[in-house]
Amino acid sequence: MRAFFSTPFRPLREETPLTNAVVIFILTTLFYFLGAMMRLVEELSLFWPLNAVMAGVFARYAFLHRWHYYLISYAAMLVYDAITTNWGMASLIINFSNMVFIITMAQLIGAKRRQMLKAPEPGSVLMLFGYCLLAALLCGFVGAIGSVGINGHGFWSLLADWFGEQFSTGVLILPGVLTMSWPRQPLQFSLQRGMPVVAVVVSVLASVAIGGAGSLAFPLPALIWCAVRYSLPFTSLITLLTGGVEIILVSSSVIDISIGSPMEIPHMLSARLGIATMAICPVIVSVSVEAINRLMRQVSLRADFDFLTRVYSRSGLYEALNHDDKRFADKHLSVMLLDIDYFKSVNDSYGHECGDQVLASFAQQIQKVLGHRGVVARMGGEEFVVVATTVDAQEGVQLAETLRLSVANHPFQWRQQTLHLTVSIGISSGKTEAWQLTEKFNALLAAADENLYRSKKQGRNRTTQNDVAVKPSVTAPV
Repeated sequence: MRAFFSTPFRPLREETPLTNAVVIFILTTLFYFLGAMMRLVEELSLFWPLNAVMAGVFARYAFLHRWHYYLISYAAMLVYDAITTNWGMASLIINFSNMVFIITMAQLIGAKRRQMLKAPEPGSVLMLFGYCLLAALLCGFVGAIGSVGINGHGFWSLLADWFGEQFSTGVLILPGVLTMSWPRQPLQFSLQRGMPVVAVVVSVLASVAIGGAGSLAFPLPALIWCAVRYSLPFTSLITLLTGGVEIILVSSSVIDISIGSPMEIPHMLSARLGIATMAICPVIVSVSVEAINRLMRQVSLRADFDFLTRVYSRSGLYEALNHDDKRFADKHLSVMLLDIDYFKSVNDSYGHECGDQVLASFAQQIQKVLGHRGVVARMGGEEFVVVATTVDAQEGVQLAETLRLSVANHPFQWRQQTLHLTVSIGISSGKTEAWQLTEKFNALLAAADENLYRSKKQGRNRTTQNDVAVKPSVTAPV
């Protein structure tokens, strides 16, 4: 997922083990406190974020997969319990169950970390869903053993509570923790962009008004809308908030789902399982959208840029002209067609590997000299085109001569040899209109092609515009 394991949390670095230990201790204590503050129902917390958060932290950073870091987190839990509860020895088992979830999830996700980074896909989310099931079951089993006798409940009832809470919290929180990153661009707010979030709020209010177990699924279409519209990290955050709010509303009977079940399943367990299952759907959709967008970007990049020379391809040039039409429309354009003189002899004398290196170096040299005055594209073989905005035709010729002389005076290195190249240029200039930019460019390109032919016919290493060749002021050896 783009964003599984994205931007690092700066205080955590492999070379600062002491700082890592302090951060782990503080994070564990903080989220233990938040979970303890939500002990609204009996002794088991309504919402226990600690395990999922810490599992995500350990999973994101491979260098934290050390037993002493896990022990620091466990020690922080025991210290907090020693100060705030009278559980005594039971605290060892209860907090060990927390560590079972953390370690299980961290190790399972860590084992697939490289795969998720290299080729994230919707299957990764389903894998995460299965990991949460397994970790919650193991955690619930140990936690239920440790909790027997604390609140008077039996083992199976406690197992259902532990499992349901850990599973739902893990599914809700882990995608957000694993994808969390700083926004690359400033957040932009608008009514239209915020409509999916508004739909989520309205659907939750509808769940409260209508009630029943089915009402818990009301936010699902709105969450899928969020998945299509927003990034994966933001979708994970909205999903977490929606699921957390629904759990709190169910527990406080604001949403009434207490309908008799033939299997006598506790209604909170049923609610949590249903919400967790619902919550994974928009995450899968969001990951799918991310994968499609990433593929489209890669296809577009390969189509628009020449892999060898790292300048625009022919199709990419047209895309750039149309996309950045404000830069080129209603301006005086100089279109130059450049052809490296006697390039075939480079391939014949030094090999195609050398030829490829020369092409790449040539393109970068042209781009460097041209700067922000225009764009460069490879038309094929050793032929390149430059499109630049100029004041008039004369300035275009001067720019073309600057490019030609920069090539003639630039030594191209190949292993222990120095190669000197020259280039023939055909140039054509004219004023463009926004409504016919592509047509005007094609006409200028055709004229530049004819002038390039004349440059070659008249001896190469020169610039020709409108049948007038500019004789080379510097002649470099070929």
